[in-house]
Amino acid sequence: MGMHQAIVIGGGIGGLAAALALHRQGVPVTVHERAASLEPVGAGLALAPNALRALDRLGVGPRLRALATPHPAIGVRHPSGRWLARTSTAAVEARFGDPIAAVARADVIAALVDALPEGTVRTGSPATLVTPGNTDEPAVVRTTDGEQPAGLVVAADGIRSATRSQLFPQHPGPRYSGFTTWRTIVSPGRQPAAAGEIWGRGSLAGIVPLADGRVYLYGAALAPAGTRATSEHVELQRLFGDWCAPVPHLLALAEPDRVLRHDVWELADPLPAYHHGRVALLGDAAHAMCPFLGQGACQAIEDAVVLASLLAPSGDLASPLPAYTATRLPRTTAVVTASRRIGALVALRTPTTTLLRDTALTLAGLLPTRVLLSRSAATFGWQPPLLGDGA
Repeated sequence: MGMHQAIVIGGGIGGLAAALALHRQGVPVTVHERAASLEPVGAGLALAPNALRALDRLGVGPRLRALATPHPAIGVRHPSGRWLARTSTAAVEARFGDPIAAVARADVIAALVDALPEGTVRTGSPATLVTPGNTDEPAVVRTTDGEQPAGLVVAADGIRSATRSQLFPQHPGPRYSGFTTWRTIVSPGRQPAAAGEIWGRGSLAGIVPLADGRVYLYGAALAPAGTRATSEHVELQRLFGDWCAPVPHLLALAEPDRVLRHDVWELADPLPAYHHGRVALLGDAAHAMCPFLGQGACQAIEDAVVLASLLAPSGDLASPLPAYTATRLPRTTAVVTASRRIGALVALRTPTTTLLRDTALTLAGLLPTRVLLSRSAATFGWQPPLLGDGA
């Protein structure tokens, strides 16, 4: 079995998407997730047109589109409420064939798991790479059931990837971006009138309507790494409580124990490759990025579809790995860089620099929608390769 089976380390969105893509290609696959469950609470996800097309290849696009709440426009406002820039969602859809669909993270995970054969995903199952393998030898992964051989290992073990450190010990690893983020989902009952982001000085808040009248609320602010508040809910109210509606109202509805806080680390230095031996790195393990473009999960889903598409149905599972690196490394590196550039704009704090930034955003907002959309074309316009069964 060894050389014909694939093992995925990590049951996040990237790992599950990879498992489903491999399954669609007829490769037997097992996912090992060390956490006891796959229940991510309190986070939403923006699925851009590029990710939705990739999810179509996996057969779950329609299910996730059906969960997205339509919204007339998205944009950026000043904390006073003044619009700096806005784009109609109809224009995005007309250009790229899809809007940006906002869904709860848990719903994306459920859609991927439900499409996999029963028993594919093993939770409470830590797995570590023993040897990466080579042309003649399988890779070996240590699991709670002992050592397992594999023709392909997909390391989707996140930003702190132990697999990445093992394969590329010389790489400096993740760097702190300067930002910490908060995320929560609230239920105001009815949708806020305005979706999008509000940019302050060195901070931002985002409002994303989800299905069932829920709203995904997130914030980001400059802070030293590792800083924590006694109550993150109180901290959010301190930072954003006097911002424009509906931020104060949504914050008041947040449940204090459901506010997630995470520092943002990124792989600012690109890896030399996304593979070694029979191991492919995928998602945050390969190219963790700042969240400011909303492309982290989208790029992981792209990785999954590209990796599986390169596999010849009866061929060796490791032979396409150089092509995987060649295809994905330049694209994801460009997205990491673009995300960091937006972070640098959010990070501006002095009255002069924020005024210049807001003026530039306002002027950009006056550009024809066509120009704004053409700037997104490289990211949103991506077309996924076909998978084996033509899906």
